[in-house]
Amino acid sequence: MKPDLPHILCIVGPTASGKTALSLEIASHSTAEILSADSRQIYKHLTIGTAKPSQDELQKVPHHFIDMLDPDCHFSAGDFAEQGRRVIADLIARKRLPIVAGGTGLYVESLVDGLFEGPPIQPELRRRLEEKAEHEGGAQLLENLRAVDSAAAQRMLPTNIRRIIRALEVYYITGVPITVHHQQQQRDQLYDAVFAGLAWDRKVLYDRIDRRVDRMLDAGFVDEVRRLLEMGYDERFKSLQTVGYKEAFTYIRHGLTYDRMVELMKQNTRRFAKRQLTWFRPDARIRWYPISDETQIGEIAMTIADSMKATH
Repeated sequence: MKPDLPHILCIVGPTASGKTALSLEIASHSTAEILSADSRQIYKHLTIGTAKPSQDELQKVPHHFIDMLDPDCHFSAGDFAEQGRRVIADLIARKRLPIVAGGTGLYVESLVDGLFEGPPIQPELRRRLEEKAEHEGGAQLLENLRAVDSAAAQRMLPTNIRRIIRALEVYYITGVPITVHHQQQQRDQLYDAVFAGLAWDRKVLYDRIDRRVDRMLDAGFVDEVRRLLEMGYDERFKSLQTVGYKEAFTYIRHGLTYDRMVELMKQNTRRFAKRQLTWFRPDARIRWYPISDETQIGEIAMTIADSMKATH
């Protein structure tokens, strides 16, 4: 670690890997506050489906970027980076350890490393790509991206229309894939960031995902989605173009059977976790702690907390 830079801790990894539990346990051994790097936990009313920390957990450890916005508000990785840096500056000034915890890789990357700005938007090109997305769908647009930048496409979902369009724009304007631009970008190091994640066997992780879906449903997830519909929120909004919510909307409004909804929620969440792993695995800064049982989280947290105390 570099003593001349502010120290922060980033807990990353796929959904259901135990990021919340690990960050809370670390916070219990240090003077820390948590920044949620989850692009959906920032929205009000999306509680069960985003596995937000409980009210008791939120009271024990101060959290940021949870329940800040209504579901129809736009919030980008750039917004997270800008606001997150202000929060971190305040925490450092108050001698608190910032713990950035979440599975939205672009949020973490933008906060720690900055974002590639890219060439200015060309309105005519943007219009053509938006029309293509409208007429052919996000899946086809993603295939177009895959043909010119497979690395970028692998880290996106068909619902990430804005990101797909921007990646295509950068390629068509510069002739160079956006992933190459990211690799070549000279970034000012703002923090001495320690990265950690929990490394589960893939089958065990998928079992954890299946059990989480079951717990969500037992906790009233379908009723949560119905309340969102009653408030006028549905899959038109980016915040709700999300695994779990999409399947529940189809169940409630379009005749999908309950059993099929559950099956798709589990299947699509596993696929989402795979994409998250694809995002994080190439980052050599992340130390992956092998884990086979939740009882190990306390020991791992203590190890990380002790290492941070030694330099914080």
